[in-house]
Order: sequence, then C-alpha cells, then structure tokens
Amino acid sequence: MNPKQSSRRKFITKSALAAFAATIGTKIVYGEQMPAGLEPLGLEAESGGSNVPGKSKLLTVLNSQPWNAETPAHLLDPDQTPNELFFVRNNGIPPLDFDLSKWTLTIDGESVAASKTYTLQELYKRFEHVSKHLVMECGGNGRAEFNPPASGNQWGVGAVGCAKWTGIRLKDVLEDVGIKDDAVYIGYYGADTHINKNPDDIPISRGVPMKKALEEESLIAWAMNDKQLPEMNGYPLRLVFGGWPASTSGKWLTRISVRNKVHDGAKMDGQSYRMPKYPIQPGTEIPDDDFEIIEAMPVKSLITYPKSGAVVPAGKIFEVRGHAWSGDKVVTAVQVSLDFGMHWRKCVLSPPINRLAWQRWTSQVKLPGKGYYEIWARATDESGNVQPMIVPGWNPHGYLNNACHRIAVKQV
Repeated sequence: MNPKQSSRRKFITKSALAAFAATIGTKIVYGEQMPAGLEPLGLEAESGGSNVPGKSKLLTVLNSQPWNAETPAHLLDPDQTPNELFFVRNNGIPPLDFDLSKWTLTIDGESVAASKTYTLQELYKRFEHVSKHLVMECGGNGRAEFNPPASGNQWGVGAVGCAKWTGIRLKDVLEDVGIKDDAVYIGYYGADTHINKNPDDIPISRGVPMKKALEEESLIAWAMNDKQLPEMNGYPLRLVFGGWPASTSGKWLTRISVRNKVHDGAKMDGQSYRMPKYPIQPGTEIPDDDFEIIEAMPVKSLITYPKSGAVVPAGKIFEVRGHAWSGDKVVTAVQVSLDFGMHWRKCVLSPPINRLAWQRWTSQVKLPGKGYYEIWARATDESGNVQPMIVPGWNPHGYLNNACHRIAVKQV
C-alpha cells in the first residue's frame, strides 16, 4: 500500500479489536491494521448439506425452489471443477421426463436467412467437436457481503467453477443457418418451466451480442468433464459463454433467436443482470434507464487451500494456492497479504490452459508467530484492473462483488 492510500485508510478501534480477540480466543496478529468496517472471519469451518439431485452433499444449498447451491471454496481447488461439485444456479424447474431422440434445437429470429431445426444427432454429426476449459460464474457471486443486503440468493464466493466443456462452436451453427448483416444479438430459450407452473411464463431467456456469440470459445455443449451434462447444469444441451455472467449460458437449450436488436427475453429488462451506470449510495433507488447490461465479469481470485479455519503448526512453511480469472482478459499477477492489506507479496501464476479458463496461483507462506491471521488474495489483469480490498460499489441486486477473498488461519 502506498503512503497516500495509507493516509486515507481507517482502522478498527482498539476496543473492538479486543472484543474480537476475546471472541476468537487468541491474539489477532496484525489486528491493528484491520480496516474499519470489517470483522474477523472466525475459525469455524464452512458447512455443506446439499441434497441437490446429482450433486455432492458438500455443496451449500441457498434455495430449493428452484435449486441454487454453491461450492465451498476449498472444494474448488482442482484445476477442473468436478461435475458433482459444480455450483447450481437455476431460475426455473428443469425438464425431467423427455424423449432424448426427439430433442431439437431451432435457430430462428429476425436476422437469419431462414429458420432451421437440428436434432441432437445432426448437431453431433455435422459440426466439428471442440473442448474448452471455461470459467462460469454467477453475476451475483459474493452478494452476501453487500451492506445493506442486496436482493437475491445470498451467495458467498462459491458460485463459480471452471469445467472442461465439449460440444460445437455456436458460430459454426449460425454460419450453417445463415446470418443477416443486421444481426446484433442472440437470445436463448430452454425447456425449463417457471416455478409458478404457468406455461406462458418463461423463467429466463437471456443472450449475448453477436461479437461474443461468434467467438471461438462460445459453445453449444453436451458434455462436461468428458461426461454428459449434469441434470442440474443443463442436460442434454446448453450454451457456454466463458467469462460472462452464467445467466447468459442458457441451459436445457431448445432454441436460439438471432436478433436485429438487443434481446428482450425474460430477465433481460428492468434491473436484472444490470449495473448502475454511475456510483450510488447504499440503499438508493434509481430508474431502470440508469442501468446497463452486465457483460464481462470483473477480475477476481479465490483461495482454495488451505481451508478457512485451518490450524497451522508454529514455524511451518505451507502453501497457499487458488485460482484467478478476469472475464475476457488474462490475469497477469496475483498477490497475497498477511496483514490485512498493508503489504502484499507476489505469487507464482500459471497461464490459462486456454483462453477464458482460470489460472492457478501459489505462494509459500510462513507466519511470524502464534495467533489468528487472515490471508487475503488479490488479482490484477492485463488491463491493469485490480481487485478492491473491500466490497466495491453497492448496487440493488448485489452483482459483481470482486473484493479480495479472505480466509482465516490459526498458528499454534
């Protein structure tokens, strides 16, 4: 931290620090450097308890109507997130009883030469198969940290994953159909149904601009980590747009409309998946016209080892590691701090396995003495964007929280 930043920083009071230390039962090392407004994480381990169909019981359920469940950070340690540990963010009820041989995908809209329908077998046989490791993250990941609370599922940090997706390029299918020059957007439709059971209500129908749709990494996928898609993640067919909000990657895919305007499907209007165009005071209400659609996700990092709450023997050097990603960009640096962001040390950072995959980072750490510590991580991308140390600008729906990830450890 430079002198100008330090001079503006407000620290926790001594009385509050003493109260926190008494609660935790040990000295808070570097506690005097803790920014005002934060509280120690504590040493309790994260808990799971999932009963989501086809998923590990270690996931944490936020909602069951429809299913929404996140992955505890330490379970995201593998470079390739396992199917059973991949988060679930559903807006409607997945189709559970259908004839796979009759599943089709229709491409239509104002900006196609003529609509066309494909069976799954036709998609599989006619187009080149590709596999890409792609980050998928809910736009509301980290929502639970906003104050005052923002509306929506109160995600921690686990509504993210990086899987190996296999299928075909969306652009190859669109080129086969034929796209008019006035095409500006695609919108998807899935076979999931609204929780209110009204057949006329669509739970979600979002999309992306043509530039994103035509990228090499934009896929129509049928496999995840060399297995069929999990039921809760879009089986038998879905879109995958790495680096953009997961809501753009439509599941249970049956139709794609090529539009001559910004798609106007369900949850494309109002304030859904949109951010204020300017900073607002927490709790402020502003008109819908003052919001803009979220596109690429912000720079972010995650500590996946050790698990928050870990106890470390005195004098031991141990590895801290995790992943970093940044929407459409490459991460160029990751740093960790042991003293609440006063000083930072550079980590070893690996390149992505392919564009839009997350990147592994590691650091060897030795704590100076016994007591409670917090390890913070922050990433910087190729455009110089850096994670903020604390929660960024408040917004009504709690989108795009990319504050530094924190874990707690105790040295004894």
